[in-house]
Amino acid sequence: MKRISLLGSTGSIGVQTLAVAEAFPEHLEVVALAAGHNISRLAEQVRRFRPVRVSVADEAGAAELRNRIGPWDVQIDVGEEGLEAVATQPAELVVAGLVGAVGLRPTLAAIRAGRDIALANKEVMVMAGALVLREIRCQGVRLLPVDSEHSAIFQALEGQRPEDVGRLVLTASGGPLRTWTAERLARATVAEALAHPNWKMGPKITIDSATLMNKVLEVIEARWLFNVPPERIEVVVHPQSIVHSLVEFVDGSVLAQLGPPDMRIPIALALTYPERLPLEGRRLDLAAVGSLDFESPDLERFPALHLGYAALRGSEAAPAVLNAVNEVTVDAFLRGMIGFTDIASTNEAVLDAHLGRHRGEVVRDLEDVMEADAWARRMAQEQLGVPSGVEAGART
Repeated sequence: MKRISLLGSTGSIGVQTLAVAEAFPEHLEVVALAAGHNISRLAEQVRRFRPVRVSVADEAGAAELRNRIGPWDVQIDVGEEGLEAVATQPAELVVAGLVGAVGLRPTLAAIRAGRDIALANKEVMVMAGALVLREIRCQGVRLLPVDSEHSAIFQALEGQRPEDVGRLVLTASGGPLRTWTAERLARATVAEALAHPNWKMGPKITIDSATLMNKVLEVIEARWLFNVPPERIEVVVHPQSIVHSLVEFVDGSVLAQLGPPDMRIPIALALTYPERLPLEGRRLDLAAVGSLDFESPDLERFPALHLGYAALRGSEAAPAVLNAVNEVTVDAFLRGMIGFTDIASTNEAVLDAHLGRHRGEVVRDLEDVMEADAWARRMAQEQLGVPSGVEAGART
């Protein structure tokens, strides 16, 4: 029996993680949950899984949760301290399923407490990959990727020698707006950008998929997870989302991981690795699929993709800057304050401003990362003329 703590229990990753845990109670026990403002869903999860500790965003949420669950014997914590309390609750594995920069500190706290990490919160590695890996090595814990692309690469690399790896190829669905013209993209509505054809995800990552910023973040994450330089990480558009990523080796061989677009599959692998669980669900039928299509990303219509490479070349804090401005611009778009194409253009402008002042600078500690994050948020809010409270990365 493996005990798990879950950061982000009411979001997309959290809900699917709990679905896996519920299907395999003989393998997995949920001991702690952290959520944000979705108190009704969290109350239902508490009644169903009976964790010993939960965390919510604020005292009002804690009072509402207590009222909903009644005299249930569960510790309720709030705020950042609550996130860290859940992250360090005695358990074998912490699922980092938060969205955005808010997940960085509790994930580091979990690592320092000696917990293995199932990582879905890609911003953790984007912002502070070098720092996180240093803590991983120091504590001797495992970091297991949950993103379908990184899980695919992780599986393809099993048993392989690092010197035999030629390049990593991340696949991108292209999102719901893949075939749109530049003129039409400028008029894209929130509802249109959220209508992903393959994956059921939260709003922030769905917008990132539409702009291809998700691939930007995944290139940065892959650089740290697999110790491969960015010039050997590529992106190819694969609309069917059947091939989740590929590894090419120095002899020209290519290993790919395939499967239906179901996030429960990489989640389950991370929860019980190296074992595999017999998940219920549809199986891949290649004859029914018929053909698999691939195409190069269109950088004129989706210019965000080059930003990840620019950030990795620019400075150690640049990925944190890029992540922060993207959280602000995506949230502003979701609120109807800016247009779809303003996301990439603002992201690029703030990144360029950072590199103009700090190119080549190194990150010494977590405070350097958080300082870069805060600066980028202020710059983005000033450029867009939006209130300082506009930023994504909220707890889910």
